[in-house]
Amino acid sequence: MIWVIVAVVLAIGEILTPGLFFLGPVALAAAAAAIAAAVGGGAVAQVIVFLAGAIASLGVLRPIARAHLRMPRAIRTGTAALVGAKATVVQRVDATGGRIKIGGEEWSARSYTDDEVFEPGQRVEVAEIQGATALVYE
Repeated sequence: MIWVIVAVVLAIGEILTPGLFFLGPVALAAAAAAIAAAVGGGAVAQVIVFLAGAIASLGVLRPIARAHLRMPRAIRTGTAALVGAKATVVQRVDATGGRIKIGGEEWSARSYTDDEVFEPGQRVEVAEIQGATALVYE
């Protein structure tokens, strides 16, 4: 029963700390140890199953999950797909506002740093999207 409690606590910890993907694989190892205990494995066997499961799941699952977090721009969707896109300034862009054109669509924009100013016709790159405003830099 202790392994089940450990697995649940680790799974909850994984849910509350998104992006790390460290506790989830260890929770799977604790679940494997709980199965080992349920089939009558001794304490030493349970610990060995837990350690082997933790090492294996961290070594296999974590790299796969982290690769999915760093998705290439080509498969990103929504506003995330606009980050890194090239744009053309339509109306002067500074720290207070302006307009740019990204792939045929006009967007409100601000400069990424307060001291930058971009004039119409200038090419910029989208650093970030905040709401419906693109933060741009040269």
